Amino acid sequence: MINKELKEWRQNNGYSQSQLAKALSVAVMTVSRWETGIRTIPSFLHLALRCLELEGGESKNKATRKKTERRI
Repeated sequence: MINKELKEWRQNNGYSQSQLAKALSVAVMTVSRWETGIRTIPSFLHLALRCLELEGGESKNKATRKKTERRI
């Protein structure tokens, strides 16, 4: 995975840098540095992102719960 692919994945899946950092348990600056190419993206990051896609991730679950709560 390259930095542009990470940024595209994040945007396509509705995550801010802050939300993605929280879901991955890393600092926001880490995500920023991965996306700008300052830091090398770990080779296993694609696996973590796939898990977030399958499980919905923490930030997406909160958003879904809030929408559901508003409807009730």
